[in-house]
Amino acid sequence: MATLHVISSSPFTDTRLGSCLRTLGPDDGLLLCGAAVQALRRGTVAAQKLDQLASPRLYALNEDCEAHGIEHSKAQPIDYPQFVELSLAYDRVNTWL
Repeated sequence: MATLHVISSSPFTDTRLGSCLRTLGPDDGLLLCGAAVQALRRGTVAAQKLDQLASPRLYALNEDCEAHGIEHSKAQPIDYPQFVELSLAYDRVNTWL
């Protein structure tokens, strides 16, 4: 059963991203939004961990990337309507609160 994991907290202030990465399955997706897009900042440990992802699909809310000055690297930029489409495309959505 494929799950879309949604993370909005900064990878520099808590461990949710690391916990999430340990649970990702081969068909799962990971959506970074809010302060979590900081994980895409090049040269950080979080970005290195994301670069090592084998098969999960990685997405980032474009609006949040722009607000944080993050250039898209490995993550596919999406807007809010695409976020809704993604949540419907997966069997489950797990928001890491």
